[in-house]
Amino acid sequence: MLNFTFYTPTRVVFGKDTEGQVGDLAKAYGAHKVLLHYGGKSAERSGLLGRIRLALEMAGVDYVELGGVVPNPHLDKVYEGIELCKKEGVDFILAVGGGSVIDSSKAICYGLAEPDKDVWELFDKTRQAKCFFPLAVVLTIAAAGSEMSNSCVITDEKTLQKRGYNNDIARPLFAIMNPEITRTLPDYQTESGCADIMMHTMERYFNNGGSMELTDGLSESLIRTVMKNAEILHVDPDNYDARAEVMWASSLSHNGLTGCGTDGGDWACHRMEHELGGMFDVTHGAGLAAIWGSWARFVYRDCLPRFVQFAVNVMDVKPGSSDDETALAGIRAMEAFYRRIGMPTNIKELGVEPTDEQIEEMAAAVAVVCGDPFGSAKKLSKKDVAEIYRKAR
Repeated sequence: MLNFTFYTPTRVVFGKDTEGQVGDLAKAYGAHKVLLHYGGKSAERSGLLGRIRLALEMAGVDYVELGGVVPNPHLDKVYEGIELCKKEGVDFILAVGGGSVIDSSKAICYGLAEPDKDVWELFDKTRQAKCFFPLAVVLTIAAAGSEMSNSCVITDEKTLQKRGYNNDIARPLFAIMNPEITRTLPDYQTESGCADIMMHTMERYFNNGGSMELTDGLSESLIRTVMKNAEILHVDPDNYDARAEVMWASSLSHNGLTGCGTDGGDWACHRMEHELGGMFDVTHGAGLAAIWGSWARFVYRDCLPRFVQFAVNVMDVKPGSSDDETALAGIRAMEAFYRRIGMPTNIKELGVEPTDEQIEEMAAAVAVVCGDPFGSAKKLSKKDVAEIYRKAR
């Protein structure tokens, strides 16, 4: 067990109709004029934005709006939000959406807090943030865990660079989580979200640096819970209890809890998917599912005890005649689960077919961002990353 710091300052307000509290909560945290930041028209059609506007008005909190956030959120929208907030005198950001909207909002908060600097410098790793603008969330998609995390991922749509930045100052002040809101999501988005939640835990689970029995138990239970309820939602999308389990798992998977006592995890699949998503604009959770099996087969022998434990404790695999056999059976079982919920198990099933040149370009970008080698389950070189991409095709 390694030393750790667990920091989770976000206030969570969870359950039915909780979005009605957003006005009073924002006011209590000092908001006078709020930016409502959201994605497409679904938040309007569902009535959610109307309920939020009413709650703000009843609390006497003014607001302006900026929609149009897309999956793999764009840097240009961040710049637009920064300029709008400056012009309108906004003093509080309210993200109404899932991971993409929250990440876009976090980037806007970084930009407003240090207005004389280019916010992309944070994602380009040329400087560190010193301060952050007030941020809160009304969550609409259970997936990224951004509502309680320190992380933020933005895509420069001009260069197709998809880059992340982590800093504890970016954890939202409060997050409103009403599982009913997620009922309007298409099944593919719901299941992609479940894959993302699981991967946030699995990235931390598969490591060669530190372990803790309690952390392992929490991680294994979280993954099993998401798997169970992902299958329920695949056939019964209106099941409130299943949506509530998944939504809470989303937050717990990425607020640091499942990494306590470890080296922080591997994160190779996320780094590889960031480049895949930046180049081909694929759905993040689905991209992770498409890569995971090929990554797992490439690294499992270097992290064999963890893969055996995962197979037995999470995937309910009976131990085979060797640890290799057990580990591989666990990998196959996870891929079978992905197929049961309509997730891809290779890149072709995402609808894209990267060329050898594109694979080399993505691998080179991973090496630039992460170093060469990188990882915890197995140290990966640029050549290794390219090979995993090829095996995942």
